[in-house]
Amino acid sequence: MSDRVGPEEIALIAPAGYYIALRIGFAFPMEEVNAFPQAWVSHYTAQRYMLFDPIVRWAYANTGVIHWSELAKQDPRNIIQQAANFGLRFGITIAVIDQNEGFERSFASFARSDREFSDLEVKVLQAYVARRHKEMAKPTNLTAAELEALAMVKDGKRLKEIAFKLNISEGAVKQRLRSGKDKLGAKTSTQAAALANQFGLI
Repeated sequence: MSDRVGPEEIALIAPAGYYIALRIGFAFPMEEVNAFPQAWVSHYTAQRYMLFDPIVRWAYANTGVIHWSELAKQDPRNIIQQAANFGLRFGITIAVIDQNEGFERSFASFARSDREFSDLEVKVLQAYVARRHKEMAKPTNLTAAELEALAMVKDGKRLKEIAFKLNISEGAVKQRLRSGKDKLGAKTSTQAAALANQFGLI
């Protein structure tokens, strides 16, 4: 196994489900994936357990990895035991933060129903979360010209209109958008504009 695993491999390592929250800002993550069983998600949400969940508390206050079994004594509402009743019997939570980029935090929880995670599985999952956290970091290499063109795409302007407004050729606009797409890892100018907006760049 390598840290280049994707969602399919993660589902095999954590067959009971997983939850990933990337780049949590003031209140919400930039990207969120909840692949826990729907019955558990519904029960958890209905009971408003996030306010009392020792796993979430740990993830917001620490970095590294912890097995859910280590948090059982800090769980007066027995949330971890209730999760086990829904097939999430063994779990780990991983939290990462980068102190030089606004202290944004990402965390993820992974679960199995049959056994504890092996040391190798833990390392693979840690590497995966760290990589996804890094991939979602706000890019700092876009130029003002590229951002200006992407902002116009976001506003629904077409190529000819952008060229006219900026007083440059359509070819120059295409180059700015192409460069912006490459730096953001986007496939289209619309996707690049959406990502730049999501990052708060435009």
